[in-house]
Amino acid sequence: MEITDFQKLIADKYLHRDKERGTAKTFMWFTEEVGELATVLAAETVSQQEKEAEFADVFAWLCTLANINDVDIEKACLDKYKHSSPKGFK
Repeated sequence: MEITDFQKLIADKYLHRDKERGTAKTFMWFTEEVGELATVLAAETVSQQEKEAEFADVFAWLCTLANINDVDIEKACLDKYKHSSPKGFK
């Protein structure tokens, strides 16, 4: 799955509700998820599955923020970093 595909999946499922919530409240949810990721990463006994779930949550909320702010994350990443990579991006 490409980043664009995942961002679209999140939009298809949640965009209406996310737009109603707005950027400020959505950003608060995003930071809560980042905090949960930080907690999992700091824990000494946590499963790989728990880590992966928190990374997925953070990425999903980042996609939500991008969707309600009309940002294509894949394009933004390519535009910003494709020239700084020694191997380049495709």
